[in-house]
Amino acid sequence: MAVRQALGRGLQLGRALLLRFTAKSSQACCWRRPEWPGPAAGWGRGQRPGQAPGPGAEPRRFGLRLPDRYRFFRQSVAGLAARLQRQFLGRARGGAGPCGRAVFLAFGMGLGLIEEKQAESRRVASACQEIQAIFTQKSKLLPDPLATRRCQGFRLEEYLIGQSIGKGCSAAVYEAAMPTSPQNLQVAKSGGLLPARGPDVVPRGEEEQAPPAPAFPLAIKMMWNISAGSSSEAIFSTMSQELVPASRAALAGEYGAVSYRRSKGGPKQLAPHPNIIRVIRAFTSAVPLLPGALVDYPDVLPPRLHPEGLGHGRTLFLVMKNYPCTLRQYLHTNTPSPRLASIMTLQLLEGVDHLVQQGVAHRDLKSDNILVEMDADGCPWLVISDFGCCLADEHIGLQLPFPSWYVDRGGNGCLMAPEVSTACPGPRAVIDYSKADAWAVGALAYEIFGLSNPFYGQGRAHLESRSYQEAQLPALPESAPSDTRHLVRALLQRDAGKVQLSPGVAGRSKLKLPFLLQRPSARVAANVLHLSLWGEHILALKNLKLDRMVGWLLQQSAATLLADRLMEKSCVETKMKMLFLANLECETLCQAALLLCSWRAAP
Repeated sequence: MAVRQALGRGLQLGRALLLRFTAKSSQACCWRRPEWPGPAAGWGRGQRPGQAPGPGAEPRRFGLRLPDRYRFFRQSVAGLAARLQRQFLGRARGGAGPCGRAVFLAFGMGLGLIEEKQAESRRVASACQEIQAIFTQKSKLLPDPLATRRCQGFRLEEYLIGQSIGKGCSAAVYEAAMPTSPQNLQVAKSGGLLPARGPDVVPRGEEEQAPPAPAFPLAIKMMWNISAGSSSEAIFSTMSQELVPASRAALAGEYGAVSYRRSKGGPKQLAPHPNIIRVIRAFTSAVPLLPGALVDYPDVLPPRLHPEGLGHGRTLFLVMKNYPCTLRQYLHTNTPSPRLASIMTLQLLEGVDHLVQQGVAHRDLKSDNILVEMDADGCPWLVISDFGCCLADEHIGLQLPFPSWYVDRGGNGCLMAPEVSTACPGPRAVIDYSKADAWAVGALAYEIFGLSNPFYGQGRAHLESRSYQEAQLPALPESAPSDTRHLVRALLQRDAGKVQLSPGVAGRSKLKLPFLLQRPSARVAANVLHLSLWGEHILALKNLKLDRMVGWLLQQSAATLLADRLMEKSCVETKMKMLFLANLECETLCQAALLLCSWRAAP
């Protein structure tokens, strides 16, 4: 205890002296004259720094002229510590007083400890950067189905159109395929389902001689064009938000590249990510009469197809990978285990973090806009889709000016974060979307863990994002991991800049861990689940040290590289570990670890 108090006193003295070293020459505490007494000469006993020494005061024996050595002190803390220690030895040999030697020793030890801590942090940051560089190159995206046909796929006539997959408020989605396989070529030659033909126009008797159904690896999304006009440039400009997840090859068609580049104030182009949908082709074409169009959406058809239709004759088509089902459909027939549910929530956080890093806010996260496919082991892989309501402006980023109620705040009002739903317009009002999608993931976690979403429906159990209180949030099942339960409640805090902690933890955290008083970002939340799933033995240590954390990261890196190399198709857990290591940052990782430790230390 005495050693700890001495070191603490040394750090306090070191901080005080450093503040005086870095003070401006115009301030009262200027170290130009060696006659001023130091702390050992009785500061605070009727004599202030900068005041002339009294008649019996002993002149200060060491004088560091800051203006001459300011650059040296600023450049190297370690050099300053070493210099003070050398001066301490010199003063000790020269017969300096014990108080002066104690000050020099405490100050040198304090600065030495500070430098050692900084060196350790630099080593950890360097290791994280090296691991991140390796896995950034190793991260594999899903293969592009049309990668070998860069000049094809920009006309609707090149696709076989199947049955309807679903429809929303602004588009309809259909199965699609390129007629390249022998089976599909047979269908095309025999007059199968082509863009100009659907069940409404199939002649009688053809059903009996119907060819075998082709495989449909693609999906075509036909936007409903009511107000965009019929020119390709106007269509691309009005529906540009749909092109945010488009690849470069998707915009290289006859109209796409020219129209998209000419559009003023176009949105950002999102970098690829495994948990984000990828648009592989985008083009405009005449609106065809697709299967079920006259029943599902007759009002948005052009007058040439439906006399009472209000749509234009041309619209935007987006080609994507065809996924088996949505998250809502998957959860309707499947009940994932608690561990699998945590991994599914983690995938959504990884996708949202990628959006935030790119300066994009989805603003319409819901289970219908999340697609699911299964890996070889039957584990679901989640993909965020439907960017029609996203915020992806190059100029404003995630800070949306809100001068009036006419500003679009996004879709899906039920899962709109409190800071968005309660925003009031004004001359300088701004809506911050940096943590809005992470809040929506917290609400979706209830559905993933088998409960009803508390922000849907009616009745006592129904909550509204603009008025609910944290105490009203229902608890996740007891089978859910404790860390995940804490994380979901943290993500659903009303105030994006505050997280409620227990009194004991909050008292310890106000000075040391200020980030604990904020709603965690998507990156920190994802790291929390990564550590909870795969770093249990690290978190079990009472003294969590950075060196041990680096050792664990190196072990995870080696195991992940080996698993990815041995298996032809990586499982979901291996893919998630690769994403974690590809986005590795020392600061956010330490925040996640300390956040977990604070939850586990709470009574």
